[in-house]
Order: sequence, then C-alpha cells, then structure tokens
Amino acid sequence: MDWKNRSVLVTGADGFVGGWLAKVLADKGAHVVVLVRDEKKYSALDLHNLREKVIAINGDVTDYHLIKRILNEHSISFCFHLAAQAIVGIANRSPLSTFETNIKGTWTILEAIREVNNPHFQGIIVASTDKAYGVHEELPYTEESELRGLFPYDASKVCADVLARSYAVAYNLPVAVTRKANVYGGGDLNLSRIVPDAIRCLVQGQELLIRSDGTPERDYLYIKDAVAGYLTLAENLHKSEVHGKAFNFSSGKPVSVLQLVNLIAKTYGSDIRPKILGQAKNEIDRQFLANGKAKAILGWEPHYSLEEGMKETVDWYKEHFKK
Repeated sequence: MDWKNRSVLVTGADGFVGGWLAKVLADKGAHVVVLVRDEKKYSALDLHNLREKVIAINGDVTDYHLIKRILNEHSISFCFHLAAQAIVGIANRSPLSTFETNIKGTWTILEAIREVNNPHFQGIIVASTDKAYGVHEELPYTEESELRGLFPYDASKVCADVLARSYAVAYNLPVAVTRKANVYGGGDLNLSRIVPDAIRCLVQGQELLIRSDGTPERDYLYIKDAVAGYLTLAENLHKSEVHGKAFNFSSGKPVSVLQLVNLIAKTYGSDIRPKILGQAKNEIDRQFLANGKAKAILGWEPHYSLEEGMKETVDWYKEHFKK
C-alpha cells in the first residue's frame, strides 16, 4: 500500500506508540489527522516535531458526532485506533474512566465508520494487547487462546478486541486487531513504565527499583518493529485471512523483569544492581506471545533483538534526560 497522499486518522497519536506511528506515516507522505483529548505541555507530537506535519483535532474519542465529522471532512481512508487509557495502575484506581475511553471509544469509532459508509474507506486497525489473554497455564499465547483478561485494564481491552472483530463479522467492516507485547523504545514519556524509568534512574544516579519480585516474565517488542507491524497489517487487510482477525506482534522471547533491568544497566555501562520491592499487585506472572501467525500470513517478523533495541533506546534516553 502506498501511503503517500492517503488521508489517515490516528487516535492516540500524542502517546508513545501512536506518536511513532504518526511520524512514520507522515514521513511516508500520508495526510495524517490526529485526535488529541488532553492538550499536554509536551507530548509525542512535540517529540517527533509533528505539529506542522499533521492536522491535530482536539476532542474525545467517545464523541460520536466529532468522529463522524472528522471522517467526512477529511475524507479518511484508513484509521489506526490506538487511543486508550493504558496505565494499569490508573485502571485499577479509576475503572469507569478506563472503560469509557477503551470500550466506548472503540465502539464509537467503529459505529461512526459504519455510519459514514465512505466507499473509499479501506480499513481500521484496532489496538488490543497481550493483557487481553489473562492467565493461561499453556504459553505462549496464540491468537486462538481464550481471552481471559479480568483486571480492569485487561477486561477493557478484551471488550475492545471483541467489539472490533464483531463489526467485521456483522457489518463486513474492514478491521483487524493487534495484540502486542510490551513495547519499548525512545520516546516513551510515561515514567511509570519500567524501561524509561530504569534508564532515568541510571542517568540521574538514583537507585534502581523493581516494584515486583523480579520474576514476572514478559515479551518486549522494540517500537520500530511494533510500528512496522501496524503498517504491515494494514497493508494486508484486503486479504480474506486478515479481515476481521487478530494478530500477535512480539519478539517471541520472554525475559524476566530482573533480567530486563540488568540488561538496561549493562547497556548503559553500569554494574549497579536493582533493589527488589515486591510490592506490585494485579500482575500476571508469565505473559508472552507466539508470533507465528504474523510471520506466516503477513510476512512480518521483528528485526531488532532485545539487545539491539535496548542499545538504541538507552542512547535516546541518555540524550533526552540530559536536556
């Protein structure tokens, strides 16, 4: 698919993954429209110098009439729906606002696209997550694994995931779903996440802290591989084996939290060892994804090893935190 001159809506473009996706689309020559709810002093739009490269519209993803206006007035031909309340701790403290954004926001986008019925509209990619799978004894998760997410954030993404695929079945809407591993890389300004927080502590000479007991295993996907996954999925959406389906995007190589933090320290050039607090709650012990379906059907696979991706990530934050 040639993205040049294509009108694309990206929700959540002021966030980490959405910002990177909007940047790559703009670099490819797309006319990028972004929806921003809360105007921040500094967001991914500033980080990637996107203010002059995209059309930014202030509003809420749950505003049905606004979404319809955007789709019509900007002749949107493709949508990437990434807007979400994505912080697990906030979801636990404030489930209703999380459900409002993550669930209602998704059905609002889907219904607006269905109602507009633009003959030139080619598709929507909806962001789900590995958290939607919940707890399973058999790992890695495949796309056929049951969605068992029960904590507020996880449950909200289960609902969004099912809603998206239901619109493909009931209304033939061209939609597919991404279920990603934990995405890391330069540009993640949410310091509650382990990678940017650990690097910040190293840069500022602070103690490295691990909120869990260090043993939970996760799958970490570099941001450039994640963005490539979104674009590859979109470019294959016309295929019958992609329409209405969900795809895992992951490295396929889980590591423990302690291993990850030690790798960050080693990459930074430090021999400091983290302090383990063991305070984290509502965390699943082991989560990692099989990515064979994306490889077989989409021809996608990660190009960055964890070591390669972390080297670029640490270098990025060294510059960012010293500014």
